[in-house]
Amino acid sequence: MPEHKHPWHFATQAVHAGERAPRPDFTPIATPIYPAATFFYDDVADTYAAIAGERPGYSYTRYGNPTVAAFEEAVATLEGGESAVAYASGMAAVLGALLGSGVRAGESIVAAQDVYGATYSLLANFFPRFGVRTTFVDITDLAAVEAAVAQERPRALYCETMSNPLLKLADLDALAAIAHAHDALLLVDNTFTTPCLVQPLAHGADLVIHSATKYLGGHGDVTGGVVVTSAARADAMRLEQRNVGGILGPQEAWLALRGLKTLPLRMARHGLNAWEVAAWLASHPRVSRVYYPGLPTHPQHELARRLFAHGNCGGMVSFDIAGGDKAAVLRFLNALRLCLPVASLGDVYTLLMYPAMSSHRTLTPEQRANIGIGDGLVRLSVGIEDVSDIIADLEQALAG
Repeated sequence: MPEHKHPWHFATQAVHAGERAPRPDFTPIATPIYPAATFFYDDVADTYAAIAGERPGYSYTRYGNPTVAAFEEAVATLEGGESAVAYASGMAAVLGALLGSGVRAGESIVAAQDVYGATYSLLANFFPRFGVRTTFVDITDLAAVEAAVAQERPRALYCETMSNPLLKLADLDALAAIAHAHDALLLVDNTFTTPCLVQPLAHGADLVIHSATKYLGGHGDVTGGVVVTSAARADAMRLEQRNVGGILGPQEAWLALRGLKTLPLRMARHGLNAWEVAAWLASHPRVSRVYYPGLPTHPQHELARRLFAHGNCGGMVSFDIAGGDKAAVLRFLNALRLCLPVASLGDVYTLLMYPAMSSHRTLTPEQRANIGIGDGLVRLSVGIEDVSDIIADLEQALAG
């Protein structure tokens, strides 16, 4: 009979065979996926030192993971920041950034009034339960922002580089000056524009937030978020993250890291396509208004020229269907053949979404009207398909 190669019984071999091979002397060109929940070292003392943070390394994926760390390093590099912290979703990143600002019970936040609907709900409904109030303000009215910050003395001033869904632009340099003059931090959601178009840290922001589900991942197959900030603040945020969870998984981190490889190429195509679609929509008789900073008719077009140094204003376009109501918008969305009516953005696909029933559904009709979100508003995330096909699909759907 052949001799056994291992002294262990069959069931034990089934568990351990093939694992923990000798460390290789090669380097893969792509970061491996490390799905392990735990890690150990040759000397058990090193394992416990890694758990305690007394030595660099990994011990438990909730504390850190090599694949996730590679994604964090890549995003921090692209944003021109010192460090980044990845989260399980964009909203987890928003929460992490707000907690990372140091806001406490009895303190306040000043925020743009037309932020993403879930962010608005977080600020208006969640934080008050813990004694944190939020003052919402028109972020394009710098005098109003100055007055609100001077009065509230907030811990954080929160805005989006380009607002969701009305595509209002934030004058980041001016907002940073206002925030810092009153000892507040500037938090900027840069999801719509990505570091390809704008790097908020270079304009004075303190924390930059992304939903990696969108352009960073870019292919509609990953959910995640990330915050870029100083190394010291990122370390403090990781300690909080250990307690509350919300970590990005290694599989998702790998997908998002892969998406970053083509981000500059995709953003260039998104921007070119969006400009053509926006110009076409502006001339369509069934469209009463187009929101796109790249058009000369946009009230902040000059700020766009200053903010977007390369002239690319991104792939997002919003528009009002003339005389549109819920029924008209739903008919239009149901008539689409190529473009997809889904509640997301930033994919290679062209996606459309009805804010009143999706991103801002938790707001009352009065709140939506106050922000400027009408019943006929549609948000369009222009993909990287041939632009003539995108326009043809929108044209036939609008004609229906």
